[in-house]
Amino acid sequence: MIVGTVREIKNHEYRVGLTPESARELTSHGHQVLVEQGAGHGIGALDAEYENAGAELVPAAAEVFERAEMIVKVKEPQAVERAMLREGQILYTYLHLAPDPEQTKDLVKSGAICIAYETVTDDDGGLPLLKPMSQVAGRMSIQAGATALEKAQGGRGVLLGGVPGVLPAKVAVIGGGVVGFNAAQMAAGLGADVTILDRNPAVLEKLAIHFESRAKTRFSSVANLADSVADADLVIGAVLIPGAAAPKLVTREMLGTMLPGAVLVDVAIDQGGCFETSKATTHADPTYTVDGIVHYCVANMPGAVCRTSTYALNNVTLPHAMRIANKGWKQALADDPHLLAGLNVWNGKVTYEAVARDLGYDYVPAEEAVA
Repeated sequence: MIVGTVREIKNHEYRVGLTPESARELTSHGHQVLVEQGAGHGIGALDAEYENAGAELVPAAAEVFERAEMIVKVKEPQAVERAMLREGQILYTYLHLAPDPEQTKDLVKSGAICIAYETVTDDDGGLPLLKPMSQVAGRMSIQAGATALEKAQGGRGVLLGGVPGVLPAKVAVIGGGVVGFNAAQMAAGLGADVTILDRNPAVLEKLAIHFESRAKTRFSSVANLADSVADADLVIGAVLIPGAAAPKLVTREMLGTMLPGAVLVDVAIDQGGCFETSKATTHADPTYTVDGIVHYCVANMPGAVCRTSTYALNNVTLPHAMRIANKGWKQALADDPHLLAGLNVWNGKVTYEAVARDLGYDYVPAEEAVA
């Protein structure tokens, strides 16, 4: 199979879909790999490293899209990239379609076979291709929140861990999944006063056992959520409904109960955000203020630590890319129901139920694509 990767063009996105090591894995199995010149420069991967791995360097993304049978990316294709997709071409990347009707419309129109990293599953019911980026984003959310709390950044001027004789900042983490767990780990490690909210008793028990006295757990009822948000210096939104738009848990009204200069970090922004006042921002302009509350809503947080993120991502995406290249997409998906769960758009149809429901498309089960 001819597999291609291109330089990411989203604002301050430096990750790359294939590392030189991943390219070598593919070429060693007889596949042709096309790499846009400079695609890996953001992570310090030189063009010569790709050539040494057996890949062919291509001067422009348009040629990669024209020649490749499968495009491997990191972020959702931008409008100019979507216009280059063709019928029957495989797109393998993060998509996050539920809050993005324009992207969904273009992918449906293209006739491409679109496999989303974020909905591929595993035997434990997890999302293994989302997990490493959730780990990165959860840990980064505390770094970003701590910076935003500085007075010069518009925050309250509070140090997360405090100092002897001065209380630490209060951090509320909404959601006890991978993002929330990693955020809580970082915040607790810095000495913050951490509360984690979740609705699943089993998750709360697991968190309580792990953190012991280093973090508190609280059932995420409407009243408990409102109380925790009102009391917090920093709130981390870490809620995920796989493939679907995130629920708006923190309302505009709640901002009026918060401490002036408190900070909201919405890690769920890729799925539309879990704060009513959230709107996607970029690393170039990461924050804005609503009702005196600082909002950090960068939609590609892991892109800031691109080398770590790229290698963590390739570790989990490459095995599936190899199966698709070795077997062809239809056989690879037919053989693996977990990879089949990643199929979001096929032949002009939406094949992921939550996306179809949220955006008003007729739902076609992914099984029909491989039948």
